Parts: sequence; structure tokens; C-alpha cells
Amino acid sequence: MITERIREYLDYLDPGNRRYLEELRREAEEGEVPIIRRDSERFLRALLVGLRPLRVLELGTAVGYSALVMAEELPPSAHITTVENYAPRIARAKENLARHGAGRITLIEGDAFQVLREQPDESYDFLFLDAAKGQYVKWLPELLRVLSPGGTLLSDNVLQGGDTAESRFAIDRRDRTIHSRMRAYLEQLSRTEGIRTSILPIGDGLAFSVKEKTFEQREEEASGTFAAGRQPGSSEDSL
Repeated sequence: MITERIREYLDYLDPGNRRYLEELRREAEEGEVPIIRRDSERFLRALLVGLRPLRVLELGTAVGYSALVMAEELPPSAHITTVENYAPRIARAKENLARHGAGRITLIEGDAFQVLREQPDESYDFLFLDAAKGQYVKWLPELLRVLSPGGTLLSDNVLQGGDTAESRFAIDRRDRTIHSRMRAYLEQLSRTEGIRTSILPIGDGLAFSVKEKTFEQREEEASGTFAAGRQPGSSEDSL
């Protein structure tokens, strides 16, 4: 994990957000509402600019902060579905999304696992996971099912202040369950065939995972590109 001094320097380089987001962040921090850290937010923004996903699913709305951040970086035709189960935060999230979401964000109230199970196969090309950390490993099969080939799964807070890397005997007994579940989640992400994962020491730890396309899917995509008279990777492909 980076030192506090390095984090302060990176925050100094940050150009900042729009006024409403800065106010929302301040309100969340004062109310001890967990939202994405600034350094993780910077990575998320840059990632979305590069990937340009159109179908986004977020698990863990809180007060709507990260959904609004993502909406700023996505193409106009993109849509975000975000899920929250904690009633005290839902009313505030609805208010924030209605005021600033420009109709591009749908909030679903309910249990994240149940909502996941109701989603069609391969229905999202970007997943942002920032909910109950102890449930990540339980949700993983459903997360991979709804993620489209070539899609990205970004999991937040996976290093747990560095605790995830420690032996279970160095962890307080009350925290050992979430510790073991997070380790199991990262091990499955790293060892599941067809998934490429990199664990990044950004914020409280980000797991950046990509669902590989099959050989047949890559061949079909390449055929379509050449049939359209373009070279793979040309600027036309990003339009």
C-alpha cells in the first residue's frame, strides 16, 4: 500500500471534481458513509474513458456518489444500474441520482445477490463491486455469468487496509471470517480459467479483472472488422 505522504501528493495533483460531487463527498465523509476513495476514483475515471462501456452494473450504491462519477465519464448512450439494500441510504441516493443523474442511472432497491440472479447472461460489459465485502466470493459465479466476454469487473476494498495479506492468526477473531472470504475471492479471481486479474494497491485495493473472449469470438470480431474495411485498433473502432 502507498504511504500517507504519497497519497497526499497524489491528492495534490488531483484537479478535483464538480462542485456537487465535492459537496456530496464531504457530506458522506462527515456522515461516515463509505464511498470510493479519491485515488480509486481517479483510476475508475481513467478506466471508463478508455473502455467506454455501455452497460454498467454497480453493487453498492451508498448515496450514489460513484454512480454519478461513472456517469460523467461514460458515453451518452451508456446506462448504469446500481443496487442498494441499506434502507437509511436509499432515500438520499434517490435524491442525488434524480438531481444529477440525467436519467442515465437506475437504482434498484434490494439484495444484491438476488438482483444478480435475476439479470440475463452476459448483460453487462462493466461491473463495479463496492458492497458487502464478505459476500464477494459468494457472488462471483453470478458476477461472471452476467459479465459479457471482454467485459471488466472492478472490485473495491479488496486489501482491507493490508489485512488481506496477513495470516489469519494476525487478524482479530471478529474479523477472521471476512478475511478468509476475501482471500478466497481473490484466489478464485486469480485462478479461474478465462479471467485475467491484477490486484492493484490503489485506495484500499482494487481487483481489476477481465473476462476473456473465446477464440471463436475473437475470430468473429476480427472478421467483422476486416469486412467493414477497417484495421483492428484503428481510430474508427473507438468511435
